[in-house]
Amino acid sequence: MAAAAELQGKYQKLAQEYSKLRAQNQVLKKGVVDEQANSASLKEQLKMKDQSLRKLQQEMDSLTFRNQQLAKRVELLQDELALSEARGKKNKKSAESSSQLSQEQKSVFNEDLQKKIEENERLHILFFEADEQHKRLEAELRSRLEVLETNAAQHQAVVDSLTRKYTDTIEKLQNDKAKLEIKSQTLEREAKDCRLRTEECQQQLKNLQAALGSRLEESLCIINEKVPFNDTRSNRYNALNVPLHNRRHQLKLRDLAGQALAFVQELVTALLNFHTYTEQKVQIFPIDSATDTISPLNQKFSQYLHENASYVRPLEEGMLHLFESITEDTVTVLETAVKLKAFSEHLASYLCFLRKILPYQLKSLEEECESSLCTAALRARNMELHRDMKRLTAVFEKLHTYVSLLALPSTKPEGLLRTNYNLVFTNIATGLHGFHDILKDISKHYSQKATLEQDVPTATQKLITTNDCILSSVVALTNGVGKIASFFSNNLDHFTTSLSYGPKGGTEFISPLSAECMLQYKKKAVAYMKSMKKPFADSVPYEEALANRRVLLSSTESREGLAQQVQQSLEKIAKLEQEKEHWMLEAQLAKIKLEKENQKLKNSLSGHLTETIQECSVMPNVAEQKKETTEKGLREPIKSTSLAPDVESREDLIKNHYMARIAELTSHLQLADSKSVHFHAECRALAKRLSLAEKSKESLTEELKLASQNISRLQDELMTTKRSYEDQLSMMSDHLCSMNETLTKQREEIDTLKMTSKGNSKKNKNR
Repeated sequence: MAAAAELQGKYQKLAQEYSKLRAQNQVLKKGVVDEQANSASLKEQLKMKDQSLRKLQQEMDSLTFRNQQLAKRVELLQDELALSEARGKKNKKSAESSSQLSQEQKSVFNEDLQKKIEENERLHILFFEADEQHKRLEAELRSRLEVLETNAAQHQAVVDSLTRKYTDTIEKLQNDKAKLEIKSQTLEREAKDCRLRTEECQQQLKNLQAALGSRLEESLCIINEKVPFNDTRSNRYNALNVPLHNRRHQLKLRDLAGQALAFVQELVTALLNFHTYTEQKVQIFPIDSATDTISPLNQKFSQYLHENASYVRPLEEGMLHLFESITEDTVTVLETAVKLKAFSEHLASYLCFLRKILPYQLKSLEEECESSLCTAALRARNMELHRDMKRLTAVFEKLHTYVSLLALPSTKPEGLLRTNYNLVFTNIATGLHGFHDILKDISKHYSQKATLEQDVPTATQKLITTNDCILSSVVALTNGVGKIASFFSNNLDHFTTSLSYGPKGGTEFISPLSAECMLQYKKKAVAYMKSMKKPFADSVPYEEALANRRVLLSSTESREGLAQQVQQSLEKIAKLEQEKEHWMLEAQLAKIKLEKENQKLKNSLSGHLTETIQECSVMPNVAEQKKETTEKGLREPIKSTSLAPDVESREDLIKNHYMARIAELTSHLQLADSKSVHFHAECRALAKRLSLAEKSKESLTEELKLASQNISRLQDELMTTKRSYEDQLSMMSDHLCSMNETLTKQREEIDTLKMTSKGNSKKNKNR
C-alpha cells in the first residue's frame, strides 16, 4: 500500500509539472504570436522606409541630373564668356557697346548660378541626412532582425525541449499508469484474500470466544464448588503466597548491571586521570616546583590529590560486587540488593574526598588569579571554574543522597516507602543529566583556559601537554557521564516497574523471606526435573542418516519396478490366503473325524459295559453273546474298511472343487478391488482437474474482461494522445512555415537593402 501511495504521489507531481509546462507553453505561444505581430509591424515600417528611400533616391537622381545640366550650361556660359572676352579684345568698340548687355546677362547668370549652387548644396545636405538616416534604420533593423532570429531560435529550442519533455512525461505517465493498474489489480486480489481471511479469523474468533466463555463458566463453577477459600482476592493473604521465579527478569537485570559496570569503569578511569593531571598542573603552574617552591596550599592540595586512587577505585569494586550478586539463581529487588549498600558507602567516601579537596581547589584557583601572569580573561575563566567545582560537588552530594535512599530497603525496609521508588529513580536520572551539563561547562571553560595559558610568556611545553591531558580526561569524563545518563533514562521504566515483584495477582511486593523460600522451591523443582529426566534412546547419527538418504535418493528403482514388486506381493498374499483357506478346511475335516472317533469310542465303551452286566446276570447266554459280539466286531471293521476310500475320495473332490472356486473368486475379488481403487483414484483426480479447470476458467474470464477493458481504455487514451500530438504537430508545422516565410522575406529585404546600399555607395564614389 505504501508503494501505491508513493506512485500516486509521483503521478500527481508529474501531472502538476505537466500542467505547469502546458501553461508555460501557452505563454511561449503568446510570446511567439506577439513577436510575429512585432515582426509584421516592423516589415510594414521597413516597406514604408523603403518607399520613402526610393522617393528620396528618385529625387536625388533628378537633382543630380539637373545639377549635371546646370554644370554643362555653366561650362557653355563660361566658354561663351571666354569667346566674348576674346572678341572684346579685338573689338573693344563693339565690346563697349555690348558690354552693358553682357554684364546684365552675367548678373542674371550669376544669380541663377548662385541659386542653383545653393539648391545643389541644400540637396546634398538632404541627401547626406537621408543616407545617414537610411544607414541608421538599416542598422537598427538588422539588429532587431538578429534579436528576432535569436528569439525565434530560443523559442524553437524551448518548444522542441517542451515537446520532448511532454513526450517523455507522457510515456512515463503511461508506464506509471500501467504499473499502477497492475498494482491495483494485485492489491484488489490481496484485499479480497484479506477479506476472506478476516472473515475466517472473525469466525475463528467467535468460535474461540464461545469456547473460552464456556470454559470460563465451567472453571468458575468448579472454583465456586471446589475451592472453599480463595486467598488471591485479599492482598494481605496473597502476599503470603510464594511468587514465581522470573528468570527473564534476572537475565535482563544482569545485562543492565553489566552495562552499568562498564560505564562505571570508564567513569573511574576518567576521574583517576582528571585528579592525577590536576595534581601535575598544580605543581607546574603558576609556579614550577622544579625551579621554585610552590605555596603550602598547593603542596597540601597536591598531597590530597595524590590519594585519589584510594577513594575512586572502590567505586569500581562496589559496582563489580553488585554485578556479581545478580545471577540467574537469585532474586534481585531493592529489598534483596545488599551489595548496593556497599556501593553507597564507597560513593560516600569519594564524596568526603571531594569535600576535602574542594576548599584547596578553590583557594588554588584564587591564588592563580592573584599571580602576576594571570590576565583578565584568564581570571574570568578561573572564576567560572571556581563556580563549576562547587556545582560538581553539589551534584555528587545529590546523587549520593538518592543512592543511599535506594540502599535503605535492603537494611531498613521501613526507611523508604515503595511508592517513592519511582520518584527516587527519576531524581537520579535528572541528577545524572545535570552532572553531564556541568561537565560540559567544565570542559568548555578548561579548553578556553588552556588556550589562554598557552599565550602566557612563561608557558612551557610541559604545561601545554598537561593542559591537553586534563582536557582529554574531562572530555572522557563528559562522554562517560553522558552515556550513564542516557542509559539510565532509557531503562528508567524497567527499573521502576521490575525491581520489585510479588505473587501473581497481588499488589504487594516481595520480601527477603519469600525470596529465600522461592529460591528453595526453585532448587527443589530443578532437582525434581533432573530426576524425572530420562536419557533418550540411541538414534541414528546425523551423518549416517544423510548418507542413507543419499543412498535412497540415488537408488535405481523406478516406478515400474516398485509396481512389479507390489504385484508380486499381491500374488503372494493371494497364495497365502488360498493356503489359509485350504488349511482351515483341513482343520475342519480333522475336527469332524476326531468327533466321529470320539463317538465310536463312546459307543464301544458302552457296549463293553452292557456285556459285563449280562455276564453277571445270565451266565448261560455267554456263549451266544460272545458269538454275536464277535460277529458284530467282524462286520463293523469290514464295513468301515469298504466305505473309507469312497468317503475320502469324495471329500477330496469336494475340497478341490471348493478350493478352486475360492481361488477363482479371490482372484476376481482382488481384480475388482484393484480396478475399483484405480477408477476411484482416477475419478477423484478428474474431479480435482475439473474443479481446477473451472476455477482457472473463471479467473481467465475475469482477466479477459479486465484485459478487454484495459485495451479499450488504452485505445481511447491512444486516440486522444494521437489527436493531441497531431494537433500540436500541425500547429508547430504551421508556426515553422510562417517563421520560415518571415525569415526568407527578411533575408530578401536584407539582400535588397544591401544591393541598394552598394549602389548608393558606388554612386557616391562616382560623384
